[in-house]
Amino acid sequence: MAPGHSTIFRSSTPLLLYERGPIVLSFLIGHNRQQARIRKNRKAAERRLSGLEMSMSGVQIEQKSYEMPPREGISIAHFLTVADVERSARYYEKVFGARILTMGDGNAPPYLQLANIWMILNVGGGPTPDKPTVTLSVPDPNHINSFMNFRVADIQACYELWKSRGAEFLTEPIAKYGEIRCYIRDPDGYIIEVGQSTDLKYG
Repeated sequence: MAPGHSTIFRSSTPLLLYERGPIVLSFLIGHNRQQARIRKNRKAAERRLSGLEMSMSGVQIEQKSYEMPPREGISIAHFLTVADVERSARYYEKVFGARILTMGDGNAPPYLQLANIWMILNVGGGPTPDKPTVTLSVPDPNHINSFMNFRVADIQACYELWKSRGAEFLTEPIAKYGEIRCYIRDPDGYIIEVGQSTDLKYG
């Protein structure tokens, strides 16, 4: 080590402290405060979303409950064609708190429950007897014709928490007419809109 230096270890990262140390110490103090603020914001986001994650085991609209498979009426699931069902299932479980109901058995595909929807994940393939002219494949990431839209009560909390869990956002949340929104790209190239309504009311 060069003369006039000492070594400080913080978070397993060595930093050189020169004899004229106040400048370096000032930088370290500011850096530590910034990291503390980031940790505080992340914990706050997790607390705000804890209720959301706890509510993902059931779906009830007005006085009617829905389940999969349905005992009566209908229940709706969103189908995603994916390259790797295990990777996609673990992604939606880790990032969004989806509940994996089954990983399938090689013939039946995985089923997930995410908030008020169910999801089916399966690999692509050519035509089958019940869809004789249709081929399923993962999307071209830059040419999308449909996507899921997650409506949230606190978009900043979702942005911070899901990003910390590995979500790839195209941009930070941006204010648009009547809402704040941003987009996530999942491992297969699908985009997911995340939006918080600010002016508009539904229902």
